[in-house]
Amino acid sequence: MRKKIVIIGGGVAGLSAGIYGQKYGYDTEIIEMHTLPGGQCTAWDRKGYCFDYCLHWLVGTATGPFHDIWKETGVIADGVKIIDHEVHTKIVDEQGNSFILYTNIDRWEKYLIDIAPEDAATIRGMCADMRKGARLEPFSAPPELRSPLDYLRAICKMPRAIMLMMKYGNKSCRDYFKKLNFKNKRLSFFFNNLYGERDFSALAFLMMLGWFYHKNAGYLVGGSLPMTARMAEKYAALGGTLTLGRKVKSIIVENDTSIGITLADGSVIEADYVVSAADGHATLYDMLEGEYLSDKIKAAYAEWPLFTPLVQVSFGIDKRVPTEFPVQTYLAKGCTIGGTVLDSGYTIMNYCFDPTMAPEGKTVIVLRYETPWELWRDLEGDAYKAEKRQIEQDSRAILEQYLPGIAAHIEVIDIATPKTDVRYTGVWKGAYEGFMPTSKNITKSLDTTLPGLKNFYMCGQWLFPGGGLPPSAQSGKWVVQLMRKKDNMVPHTNLCKIVGMVRLPMQ
Repeated sequence: MRKKIVIIGGGVAGLSAGIYGQKYGYDTEIIEMHTLPGGQCTAWDRKGYCFDYCLHWLVGTATGPFHDIWKETGVIADGVKIIDHEVHTKIVDEQGNSFILYTNIDRWEKYLIDIAPEDAATIRGMCADMRKGARLEPFSAPPELRSPLDYLRAICKMPRAIMLMMKYGNKSCRDYFKKLNFKNKRLSFFFNNLYGERDFSALAFLMMLGWFYHKNAGYLVGGSLPMTARMAEKYAALGGTLTLGRKVKSIIVENDTSIGITLADGSVIEADYVVSAADGHATLYDMLEGEYLSDKIKAAYAEWPLFTPLVQVSFGIDKRVPTEFPVQTYLAKGCTIGGTVLDSGYTIMNYCFDPTMAPEGKTVIVLRYETPWELWRDLEGDAYKAEKRQIEQDSRAILEQYLPGIAAHIEVIDIATPKTDVRYTGVWKGAYEGFMPTSKNITKSLDTTLPGLKNFYMCGQWLFPGGGLPPSAQSGKWVVQLMRKKDNMVPHTNLCKIVGMVRLPMQ
């Protein structure tokens, strides 16, 4: 008989696990608490405008193991247009001085040397590190299925990238820039303010620019909703069952073996395997009541810093607003938006490059800023509504300052808060990408299995500092590879069934 996998969570990780489960001969069912699949990778419609919550760029749009996964899961398919932006970000300080991060490292190197010829040697060294970082590819197989030969092949294939990882794996951006010791005050200022006071991994920074340089981190036209819709369609075509609008309460365990799940309404779904692609903290501490925790897991949730939650204010503008810089970051430490005193600043993103985001002749502009979870944790009712009203007022004023006269053309405004994210995805403390990649954890990860618990796996962004879509999708594939190895399964497909597919906009 075909074994059944029940998958908790219909985000990118859950959809990936479902797709590969179907491919390898399992019967799978995904249980998603929201009324549409996608999890964090989502968007919502307002008066003909599409306000995307997730997709800005995607690693693996050109080559590598992530690219293979995007092809296999339907994310990248015929007709999907990919845009490789020339500019990653334009940063503007409080005096109006600007600094540009170009995605082409050669162009950026020349730009930086033009600014600071006295730092030419240092700049060339940094850019050389970025080119090396782009060559660092993830393994296709999970750690449990790798052989010594796999590691030897990796060393032979990308020796410089491996050396870069060893050199900067435990270094923060702040320490890295401090060691570079730019003589030019303008360069020193902007580099030191790229990530503020946080311990953001230098290796993650170098790899990111390298991916852009090789056009392997493009933007998929259409954004998040079409992307996850393609995954859901692929899953359906392979015979998967997608159940929407139902929340999992607990994981059923007998004799230290997971045998199914209990839903919030009391109903039970039995399975041979349980895979959680849901929020990591909710899975471990609520659904499993903290019973199967390794020391590594306890340390991660106690010590690893989280991504700071976001507020996203989306504007539908009733005219075309062209721009040379799709993403602009404004350094405004101490500026207040609603009840949040900004630690660094805010980002404004203009989606004029994607014609699917707004009706013809119109534009979507999004303002984002970080906000402490403590501000939102207990905010409810009238106080919550009042905070959103103040955010709208303050954000209007910022947008008017950024584009004088734009206020008269604002047709619709939508505000998504950390509470919005938690309500629809259950993400712990509003940390939309889980653990922050720091100098202390960038080379670490959590296991897909739990000590002492059989027939249970975890996948998703909470296994990897930095989170994000590519490792989430890859972990979904990994858990099925482990099951396939255990059960000696072969590829298979059958008919599909989707239950409760109702698309509603996020509020």
